Amino acid sequence: MTPEEILAETTDPHGARVVLLRRVWEGKILRDHAELDAHLDDVLRTVAEPDHVADDRSSFERTRYYSRGVGPSRWLLVVVSYEQQPARIISAFGTRKDPVSWSE
Repeated sequence: MTPEEILAETTDPHGARVVLLRRVWEGKILRDHAELDAHLDDVLRTVAEPDHVADDRSSFERTRYYSRGVGPSRWLLVVVSYEQQPARIISAFGTRKDPVSWSE
């Protein structure tokens, strides 16, 4: 098995290494959310310096990182899976809805 190509990487607020695989960025994120094409740096920064962090409701091993006023919508949401090492960005998209646990 060949190693998957890492397109970019960052660290989360706890210092864990988080990678973004090229196949996820091109084959999933940009396919479903082409408006993020110019926002790769924002996606990485959202993981490193989020405005809000929440557990993912679908898995205890996933975390949702949010940046406000970044990207193509009110919030930029990036989902990181910690089910493997290094952790991986598995989704990213813009949303207008405040996170459920958000309070100003």
